[in-house]
Amino acid sequence: MSNTPGDSVDPSGDATTQRGPELGDRGQAGKKQDAQRLLDQLGETGKSGRSRTVRSSASGTAPNAGPIPVVQHPPHAQHPRQSYAARRVLRRLVQGEAPPTAPMNIVDRLAGSPYANPTIQVGGVDASARKTIDFALHLAETMFRYGAGVLEVETSIIAVTAALGLRNIEVDITNQSVIINYAKKDATPITLLRVVRSWTNNYAGLARVHELVTDIGRGGVGRDEAIRRLDEIIHSPKPFPRWMVTVAEALFAGIVVAVIGGTMSGAVVALLSSLLVSWIARILGKWRVPDFFVTATSSFAVTIIALVCSLLAVPLSPVVVVTGGILLLLPSGRLVSAVQDAINGFPVTAAGRFLSAFLTFGALVAGIAVALVFGSLMGAGSIDITQPLSGALPLWLTLLLVGLASVLIGIAEQTKPKLLLPSGVIGLIGYAVLLLGNAAGFGDRVAPAAAAVVVGAAARAVALRMNAPQLVVAVPAILFLLTGLSIFRAIFVITMSPGASVEGTVGLFNAMIIILAVAAGVVLGDNLSRPLTRGLSHTEHRRRNRRR
Repeated sequence: MSNTPGDSVDPSGDATTQRGPELGDRGQAGKKQDAQRLLDQLGETGKSGRSRTVRSSASGTAPNAGPIPVVQHPPHAQHPRQSYAARRVLRRLVQGEAPPTAPMNIVDRLAGSPYANPTIQVGGVDASARKTIDFALHLAETMFRYGAGVLEVETSIIAVTAALGLRNIEVDITNQSVIINYAKKDATPITLLRVVRSWTNNYAGLARVHELVTDIGRGGVGRDEAIRRLDEIIHSPKPFPRWMVTVAEALFAGIVVAVIGGTMSGAVVALLSSLLVSWIARILGKWRVPDFFVTATSSFAVTIIALVCSLLAVPLSPVVVVTGGILLLLPSGRLVSAVQDAINGFPVTAAGRFLSAFLTFGALVAGIAVALVFGSLMGAGSIDITQPLSGALPLWLTLLLVGLASVLIGIAEQTKPKLLLPSGVIGLIGYAVLLLGNAAGFGDRVAPAAAAVVVGAAARAVALRMNAPQLVVAVPAILFLLTGLSIFRAIFVITMSPGASVEGTVGLFNAMIIILAVAAGVVLGDNLSRPLTRGLSHTEHRRRNRRR
């Protein structure tokens, strides 16, 4: 083998050594490379326990210097350990724990939910994976029909399928459909679709489904038992009869009139008009009339009653009667759910719910506009829906009525009887925070948002302790925080007063900002309370273990 000028080869055949002017040309870069090579050889010496001979190229070394002996360290020497520790720290600094572009495991979606870390049942995967997927779809459809949010449905599907042994699952949820795809490796994939075509108020059933999913995630319920329990939940009657729901809605309308400054006669008229609206909605529902026309007819009836009372010189304010009669018709809860879905990453479902809510607003405006035309033909003056309303009741009585109204909404939503009192207390607390925020000068936007944060946090704590989803406690408690009346006023001004369309547009924008703030506040409160409520979902599980 030939050698280039300036190189020398050690007679023993070991590493070569740079010499002469080439050493100076290499400079600091060459020195660093030789030092790194020396460190590597030191590490190998510590691992193998054998001595090696290395030539140095540091400055000041004679060109023909002989080999530099390296001292052999015993196995317990510190230099190899320090070198290994340094490399490990450097590797952690320049490389993450996981590849930054790796996709997120679908089970990671359960983090922070009541179903985190599900127990995988041994032997859960079998040849009948189709039956497990059918059960998960039936569960999702039931939750949608009972009013659950999209995030709650998705986490329930993931928890159930993971606990029953199906790992390769993908879930896609839209406004009224659920798609589950099961693609096991080296097997034919299974894709099933379920469309939700009807909805009903049944928060009690939703709470029982939550209990079922929790039990499945803990590994205490198998698939066959879960199917039986779900069928039992679906065929069980609602906790409150229809007549009690109708009375609760009517009492709520009367309480709203009293809180916003109406007279006793106005509260009675609002109660009676609510009873009439419930009867009309029930009849039209039996005839399969679309919800748009049901809402328009109901708002028409409420406005006609207010105009007739004005013609009969009844001591009341027509605007108060209209307010109490249409408050339950306003899709404020649907708007809050739409905003929550958008925040949680479900834009398709949020868009569908927004469209449905705006159609409901259009139906309200259409019904009232037609009623005003009939009223003008009868000689009644038009209703000034924009006049300010102010409560005249003592503070303690107002808070008591707000708490009672939250309980009545819980009855209307068919929630569990044991959740009625907590919903009323949280609603009262939220309204008190709203009043304090207004008194402190927070403004009409920040005060409802602050109250919603408190409601969201308290609702999660109470719901998890009572083994129920947060939704069934938060929705009845935030009704007095919503600005459905402000939205209606703005749309009414735009429709009936073209000259004041700018004022109506500004009012609509402000009302939508408040709705967004309330919805975001509920979601924020739910997320802020997660670290503090992490162990509450397992309370009942520990109680059962103690009983055993």
